[in-house]
Amino acid sequence: MHTSDFDFDLPGDLIASHPLAQRDASRMLVVSGDNIADRHIRDILDYIRPGDVIVFNNSRVIPARFMASGHEITLHTDAGDGTWWGLCKKFNKIAIGDELTLDDGTVATVIARDDDSGLRLKFACDELFAVLNRVGKMPLPPYMKRAEQSDDRERYQTVYADPMGSMAAPTAGLHFTQELLDDIRARGGQIVNITLHVGAGTWMPVKTEDLSQHKMHSEWGQITADQADIINNAGRVIAVGTTSMRLLESAAMDNRKLPAGQRLRRVVPFCRSTDIFITPGYEFGAVDVLLTNFHLPKSTLFMLVSAFAGVAQMRAAYSHAVAEKYRFFSYGDCCLLFKKDAQ
Repeated sequence: MHTSDFDFDLPGDLIASHPLAQRDASRMLVVSGDNIADRHIRDILDYIRPGDVIVFNNSRVIPARFMASGHEITLHTDAGDGTWWGLCKKFNKIAIGDELTLDDGTVATVIARDDDSGLRLKFACDELFAVLNRVGKMPLPPYMKRAEQSDDRERYQTVYADPMGSMAAPTAGLHFTQELLDDIRARGGQIVNITLHVGAGTWMPVKTEDLSQHKMHSEWGQITADQADIINNAGRVIAVGTTSMRLLESAAMDNRKLPAGQRLRRVVPFCRSTDIFITPGYEFGAVDVLLTNFHLPKSTLFMLVSAFAGVAQMRAAYSHAVAEKYRFFSYGDCCLLFKKDAQ
């Protein structure tokens, strides 16, 4: 398939630029095969069975966008040794060796450049996150077309976010309140919080018509041995968000590489970077159900959900969502998808 196969028309007024007043007020489109139902996020409880394991990505968004010597930079990947890769609007005007000064006086030295990843910066400070908390802003996606507002610090963050490291929110988790999480447990669902630090790949458009030529950015993730054991003993695995899905399926791919006698039921423990790119034809090894927001046309994420629930089914679902004026993208509504060969 080609990139153009995943295009669709989306009216601009359906792009959600602000969150709803209440996290759990969002609508939820349920897609199971050719069946579509209009529900609300709290109705997810109707789909929870005892023995289900619901997997969340608990990565915390850092205030990754800041000004440095007149340049707007958005950090996206920890490169180790106190360095980070960051995207910059004036990339071509900055040279290796340049020193950029943040608003609080912290100096960042450019030590490398890359057409895809931007600038690699070395920060002259002991606690970068403390610096970013002072001078940084939440890295709202460009399609919101607005600056950070005071409530974004809390609303562009899940209620269970813990380890810092993402430059974009795992947005399917934004719909959950602590009360809804407690209700999931009361229904017999077990919650597991794995970690994938979301990087630049979540926003990057696919620039090639041939999908095999698209280069995915790497993102660091971890599934502990205890978490893998819980996941492998699940009745069903419900992934909350495509970031959880990508990490789970990365661990499932590692599992399939083992000799047959050593393979586990779904996943192996995982602690490294992944650049997994899921397109139609991919064989899912870990996830049975996916809760996710609505994604951009021709995006890697729309390709992922099409691989999971079916290309024709997702086209029909998105057409329905547009007709019914669902809210799209990060602050938008969500859909509950069932794997096409398990419906």
